[in-house]
Order: sequence, then C-alpha cells, then structure tokens
Amino acid sequence: MTDFPITIFHNPGCGTSRNVLAMIREAGHEPSVVEYLKRPWTRQQLAELMAQGHVTPRDWLRVRGTPAEELGLTAPDVSDDAILDAMVAHPILVERPIVATPKGVALCRPKERVLDLL
Repeated sequence: MTDFPITIFHNPGCGTSRNVLAMIREAGHEPSVVEYLKRPWTRQQLAELMAQGHVTPRDWLRVRGTPAEELGLTAPDVSDDAILDAMVAHPILVERPIVATPKGVALCRPKERVLDLL
C-alpha cells in the first residue's frame, strides 16, 4: 500500500486514464480516485493543481472530443482566465489523467509520466 497520498483525476471512459490508474495500482499504491466529470473542479482547485504542475490552462486544454473550438478557446488571444473559467464550466475541457503526489502534479500523457510521480 501507498506510503504517501496519490490522487488521480480520472475519466473512466478514457483508455489512458484507465491505464495510468492500473499502473499506480500495479506499483502497489491505492490512490484516491476523483471522477472529475461527476465531481467537477472548483476554479481554485484547478488553478492550484496547475500552479503545482507549473502549467497554464492552455497546457491542459483538451480540444479533441470537446467544445473547445466552438467556445473559441483555441484562438491564440484567449486568456488563461477565460480558459480556466471554461474548464470549470465544462470539465471535459481538461486533459486527463492528472495525478498529484508529494513528488508533484502532472498530466500523465504519455502514461509513463506517472512513474516520475511514484
């Protein structure tokens, strides 16, 4: 079992997210699993995760299979605040999976990125 807290912000409909969850468990850890489509982000929570991961909202913006383009979020002049607000309103806009451990916070794409956090 885990000797430190691990949280995965998970979408069970995503193959990469399922694979990362399996990798965490195969490494002997039992993470806290947050299905962010069922329990949406708060703005503060998402902003803090991004700060800890040293990324911007644009870095974690998921375009494929989301309304990002329809909402105008892919335009180069869209502010980080506008993207963050849209992510809170439409959780599907956040790329996944995001894993948080005491070693850091990262978007685990490719899935092997999770190994740096374990």
